[in-house]
Amino acid sequence: MTPFSYHKPASIGEAIQLADLSSRFIAGGTNLLDLMKENVTRPKRLIDITGLPLGDVEATAGGGVRIGALVSNADLAWHPLVEQAYPLLSQAILAGASPQLRNMASTGGNLLQRTRCYYFYDTGTPCNKREPGTGCPARSGLNRSHAILGASDACVATHPSDMCVALAALEAVVHVQGPGGERQIPMSEFHRLPGNMPERDNQLGDDELITAIELPAPSFTAHSRYLKIRDRASYAFALVSVAAALQIEDGIIKQARVALGGVAHKPWRVTAAEQVLHGQAPGETVFGQAADLLLQDAKPLPHNGFKVQLAHRAVVRALSEAAYGQTNTGASA
Repeated sequence: MTPFSYHKPASIGEAIQLADLSSRFIAGGTNLLDLMKENVTRPKRLIDITGLPLGDVEATAGGGVRIGALVSNADLAWHPLVEQAYPLLSQAILAGASPQLRNMASTGGNLLQRTRCYYFYDTGTPCNKREPGTGCPARSGLNRSHAILGASDACVATHPSDMCVALAALEAVVHVQGPGGERQIPMSEFHRLPGNMPERDNQLGDDELITAIELPAPSFTAHSRYLKIRDRASYAFALVSVAAALQIEDGIIKQARVALGGVAHKPWRVTAAEQVLHGQAPGETVFGQAADLLLQDAKPLPHNGFKVQLAHRAVVRALSEAAYGQTNTGASA
């Protein structure tokens, strides 16, 4: 591990002043410390933000919820405001990681997780995400867990978070603060597709700090499901996951949100797939049409073609469970 300095700022302003390209903010450290131990990332400075006032969950004037960046995943999943009004988010968090990790992992840090691609973690192999311009061995190597949507010649990695898939479906907004002041980034724009710059996972500046995540007033409390398909029921990343949310009135879908995880460099949404559900009665036929639109641009690799059919079936199942209130265990299927 490369030597580094450690700082614990007393204010958000001080934390931002310390930040630069060679530094990293640290809270729970559940991903960052792994990356440092494997020499995937080698910051010269760690900025400990655990003393900053970013640990509250509170209702907003508009009827939504503002979640501080330091709220632990465990506390967020079981918070009454989230559990009762945003069950989709609670389900997604509880489907991810292990209880021990959820106790440590922060909300802001969850958004900043790096990919779990084995080539990215193996410093003995080339990786465009780790070292731009060196190549992407996953394209012709072992790629069973890799992307089928939105990938590029430079990178086929997937984003690992469960929580972010639910936040994308719920149209959350990420609040950040930097030297230029505060700004808000819609969740749909926060993470990037790899393009020719796979080393950049998101739109956050090197000197910007996530301070909160805001959810709009709840519209999908009664009809939402998070479904995670994985190789084993405990502590495993998604092969495919689906965050499905419906607003149903008088037997008709008034609004729909569907986001996929485990299939792209970011949570995957297609507006046309949601629009095809509007004004329709819930049913497998229209749910299948939505799945077709979500997956119409899929380009599977040699070892992950099964993900296309798996994702299609998962979308239909998640939407059916959201519509009809069936129990979702989050287990493998």
